Order: sequence, then C-alpha cells, then structure tokens
Amino acid sequence: MVATLSAWPWENLGPFKYLLYGPFLANVLYSRIQGETIKESWCLHILIICALRATIYQQWTSWSTMLFLSRNRRILQQGVDFKQIDKEWDWDNFLILQALLASMVFYIFPPSVSSLPVWNSRGFIAVILFHMGVSEPLYYCIHKCFHGNYLLTHYHSLHHSSPVPQPFTAGNATFLEHLILCAVIGIPVLGTCVFGYGSISMVYAYVLIFDFLRCLGHCNVEIVPHQLFERLPFLKYLLYTPTYHSLHHTEMGTNYCLFMPLFDALGSTMNTKSWELLKEISLNSGKNKRVPDFVFLAHVVDVMSALHSPFVLRSFSSTPFATRIFLLPMWPFAFVVMLVMWARSKTFLFSFYSLRGRLHQTWVVPRFGFQYFLPFAAEGINKHIEEAILRADRLGVKVLSLAALNKNEALNGGGTLFVNKHPNLKVRVVHGNTLTAAVILNEIPEEVKEVFLTGATSKLGRAIALYLCRKRVRVLMLTLSTERFQKVQKEAPAECQNYLVQVTKYQAAQNCKAWIVGKWITPRQQSWAPTGTHFHQFVVPPILSFRRDCTYGDLAAMRLPDDVEGLGSCEYTMERGVVHACHAGGVVHMLEGWTHNEVGAIDVERIDLVWKAALKHGLKPVKSSTKKEKEI
Repeated sequence: MVATLSAWPWENLGPFKYLLYGPFLANVLYSRIQGETIKESWCLHILIICALRATIYQQWTSWSTMLFLSRNRRILQQGVDFKQIDKEWDWDNFLILQALLASMVFYIFPPSVSSLPVWNSRGFIAVILFHMGVSEPLYYCIHKCFHGNYLLTHYHSLHHSSPVPQPFTAGNATFLEHLILCAVIGIPVLGTCVFGYGSISMVYAYVLIFDFLRCLGHCNVEIVPHQLFERLPFLKYLLYTPTYHSLHHTEMGTNYCLFMPLFDALGSTMNTKSWELLKEISLNSGKNKRVPDFVFLAHVVDVMSALHSPFVLRSFSSTPFATRIFLLPMWPFAFVVMLVMWARSKTFLFSFYSLRGRLHQTWVVPRFGFQYFLPFAAEGINKHIEEAILRADRLGVKVLSLAALNKNEALNGGGTLFVNKHPNLKVRVVHGNTLTAAVILNEIPEEVKEVFLTGATSKLGRAIALYLCRKRVRVLMLTLSTERFQKVQKEAPAECQNYLVQVTKYQAAQNCKAWIVGKWITPRQQSWAPTGTHFHQFVVPPILSFRRDCTYGDLAAMRLPDDVEGLGSCEYTMERGVVHACHAGGVVHMLEGWTHNEVGAIDVERIDLVWKAALKHGLKPVKSSTKKEKEI
C-alpha cells in the first residue's frame, strides 16, 4: 500500500509531464499579443526561473562527473550505477510542482510582478533574516522528524536510497517532502514581499542560490578548502560542505541542517568527524587515492557520439547511443570543444566501475575517428597512446586494453610498436582481439559448413579463417591479393589448407548464407547474399541493415558479470552492462592474471582458452541480432 502523498500525481505521464508547462507558455504568448512587457509577464518569469534552476542542477552534475577534474576530491569513491540513475530519472518533478504552486500564489495575491521593483537592497537583508530565522530551523525540525520510523520508511527512505549523493539526488524525494520544501523556500520570499521589501532580483537570487547550495551539498566532490575554516572558524556554523552533508547519508542521525551547521550544533546532532574528514579530503586532493587494476583506452568516434559522455547528459549516456534530435543544438558547442582538444589534448578519465573488488577505468584519447585515417595524424595519435601506456605503467596499472582504432594494424601494429619500444613495461598491453574472434566464432551455428569472409587477410579475418578451417568449415576468403591469401593458407595445417578458398567477387557467395563481414560492404554488395543470410560482423562502423530478408549481427560484445558495481554509462551503442569484446578481453586478461602482452597477430591456439576463461569469470555472450532477426 502506497503511503498518502508519497507518489507524484503525474508520475504515470512519463515525458508528457512537461506538457504541464504548456499553460505557462500559452500565457506568455497571450501576454505578448496583448502588448504586456517582459516585466509584467509572471508566467515568463516562472519559466525562466525553472530553466535556470534545471541548468544549475545539470551543470553541477556535469562538473561532479568530470572525473578527470574531480576524481581526487570525491568523497564516496563508488560510481553511480544504472539503478540509481533510473531511480532519480524524474528528479525534476519538484520544479513542476513549485511552478504550479507559484502560479497559484499569483492568482491568490493579484498584485503581479509588475508591482515589484527590479531591485531593492533591503529585500536581500530581509530574505536572509527570514531564511536564518524561519527556513533553517523549520527545515531542521521537519527533517529530523522525517528520520522517525514511520516517516523514514514511507517517505524519506527514497531520498536515502541513492548510495552516492549527486546534485540530482537533491530532487529525488516524495511528493509530501517537496510540498514541505515549497514552504521552506517560499516563506522567505513571500515574507519579504509582504513586508514591502520584495524585488524581482531578490526572487531570482534567493531561489537560484537555494538550488546552488542544495547541489553543493549533494555533489559528492569536496570543493571547500579546509584552510578557510581554520582561518575563519565561525564559518563552520554558517555554511555546510559536501563532506558535511555526505555524512548525513552515510551515518544517518547526524547533520540534519539545511545549509547552516549552527542548528546541528544547537541540537547536538553534529557529526564529530565532519571537519576532520573535510581536512583529510582537502589534503589528499593532489594524490591518486586508488590505482586502477585495469584501463580501457578508448577514443571518440565522432562529434555526436562525444555527447554520449556521462558529464554531458547522465540520462542519455545511461542508454545506448543513438543520434537524437535534441543533440543537434549542442553540435556547435561539441565542435568547438573538439577544436580545443586538437590544440591542447590529453588523455582523460572517462568513467569507472568495480569488478571483484578491482577498479576498472576507461581513459579516452581525445581524437576523433576520422583522424585515425589521416596520414599526418598517425604520429600524434601514437604519441598520445604511448603517453597513456607509460602513465598507466607509472601508476601501477596491471592491464591496459586498446580499443578499436587505437590498435589499428596500420597505426601501430596492434600495439606491437609500444611493446617493442618499451620492453620493460610492467603494465600488460592487450588488444583484446582474441576474445573478439572467439565471440564471432561462437555465434556461428555448428551446422554451418561454409562461410563467406570479407576483410579475410586482416588480423581478425586471418584468425577466424584459420580457426574455421581446422573445424573443417569451408571459408570463402574475399581478397584480391593472392600473396596475402597464400600467406594465411600456409599457416593452416596441411590437411586443412584446402578448406581455405580465395574468391575475388561477391558473386561467389550468392549461395552462402553465413557472411562474416570484416570490411564495410555497400547495399549493392549485400544484394548478392541469398535470402535468409545472417551477417556476422567485426567492421567499424557496422554495415547498414539493408536487406529485410536477412538478419544482421551487432559488433562482437560480451555482458559483464552480475557483480559489477558503479557502472552507469553505456559503451557507445552497446546495451547496459555490455562492452565491446576487446574491452572484455582486457578484463579477462586482468582477472586471469596473465603476464604476457596480447599484441600483434592473434594466437589461434588461445581462442578457445580465452573464451572458456571469459565464461568462467561470469562474462556472458550477447545474442547478436537486430530487430529484423526477431521479426523473422
């Protein structure tokens, strides 16, 4: 049974809840038609304030998730997982509620915004006094009551269910709690206006500063230097810190205040560790607290995919990447950032998660996909990759896995360049392609006796061809180079070499229903495949799903074990909890404790070994299919 006023009235509306702003927008348009000034349109002011408030929460969240800036000042070290993101998805419900209540106030008290001056300095003094004398003690008392058994269980537990405080966590509460918070934030504003000291600037300033301080307390990143309180001790009682508020979440029963610890001191509820922990975090801000065991070195695909970063839009990055309309206005800004990255770039920390008590991080080389195909850019890209490897080696990272184009054969020989240049590396460099080959091979049904392979003489193509021919599967290898084909063929056992067949045209596969695509193919080239063909692929970007009578596999990937913690962003187009096979290959390498570098050509003898190791550690294969396959 749901407690009274715990659920939001519009929680079943989903994204349509934003239509509740519709009457405000209609009023603004009507006011403009009637010739009212901006100052006279109170609905416009409400919409502007709501937009500014949402921006404050988003910007605080973006900053707190920029791990390359804030990782050493984080209070709680675990990451924000998908469960918490989903639970806080409707964090902005309170903005709608307060907008509706504000409109009611304007109707109850007819004097409109036009009666308020733009500025009144006395109003700022009055609103501060109302806040300190009314809002702070009122919030303290009510908050303490909400930690009683009944109210905590039925209402306040939702807010405390988020293990890692985030700015969005501040808005994650029940309907009843936010009704009360409306009174807390509304009394100083209304009181100041009733006494005749109100002004438009006071309303804006108080509401926005209120949200700013709420985000400060929930950001999980300590930004207040401890020296400030050592020089001005009285500030300890006037302004809380992120560390101070985080203790309320980890050790409930202390630190109940809104923004001023003074009331915790008066109520004997101040956590005695508040200032010692603040000093410890502040002093350690320049140190790396925890060295990752595994690093996945990724790169940006394109400008639009760069917006899939957790510090851009947390909700968007928690779902598989797809180009959305709302991203288009952000494209120019992302393009400018790209230019800055080109001018002064450095590998940065993108995300992290924990597995089996070991820290896994994703670092990103600030280079876009198309740059990898520019001959003059190769040296610079390799320099960035080399710097990342050396940095990981200095930190004590055990395994570094190269993603996609970072291990391009033409660029650095699949990582061989760095291993040969630095033979004494302690960090193991891994391209992960052994597991990628294993994933593709294990997708092929056992009854298949013939496959058509494009990209046949590439690193992955070679390994797949040699593995299948040993299984007595006929491989039609598409290549124009007889020399390269024969080189691969000679690597196969003598009794299996006849299972490798060179073909030079797509027409040769018109009767083969198992295509393994390692080189991008056009819709016209796909047309040679017979009806019912399944396109397995290891090509980046994936081929277009052109044939409605065929099925298309996704890029090779594996699902991480169920005990992964702190994972809250999707890896490009992968589903939640799913990573590219090369990423998973590095994870397995680390979990197994292997001490060799996996670079250069794929060792066909290790394909089955790596596959069994992946399954042993709880990684699971992902059924590679598109919607078309499900429909068929």
